[in-house]
Amino acid sequence: MEHLWSPWRLAYINGASDATGCVFCDALTSDEASSLILHRGPTCFVILNLFPYNSGHLMVVPNRHIARLAEATPDELRDMMALTRRAELALTEVFAPHGMNMGINLGKPAGAGILDHIHMHVVPRWNGDTNFMTVVGRTRVLPEELPEVAAKLRPVFEKLR
Repeated sequence: MEHLWSPWRLAYINGASDATGCVFCDALTSDEASSLILHRGPTCFVILNLFPYNSGHLMVVPNRHIARLAEATPDELRDMMALTRRAELALTEVFAPHGMNMGINLGKPAGAGILDHIHMHVVPRWNGDTNFMTVVGRTRVLPEELPEVAAKLRPVFEKLR
């Protein structure tokens, strides 16, 4: 194989992460059919990561535009953790991962790509999912497109409590 194409990453390469406005706030107001939002809770929502590390990589995000946990209300903190739990259950049912990474990156030195709207990453992991493409080529190989992943996860989120 001479080339590996991932045209969906072109927006990121061309500066999508430098866009004006907030990608999470924009997602909240986007039309449901075109959005990657999987579930809306009382104060937070769940959305697929547009540039995932693995299939099913999603984020739990407060509806309110806040940058730090210290700014979150008790209700937002509860909802964020409850939806993270629901994400774990949904990802386990749909993808049966061997493990998961969950975390929040606060600030650029900590790896935050979106600095001013806090979010919890939930990344399903499988034994051996780090391969030469990731290590050498800094490229991820995903078996499914994001709309297919969303179609699998949305109904599971709705039935879980």
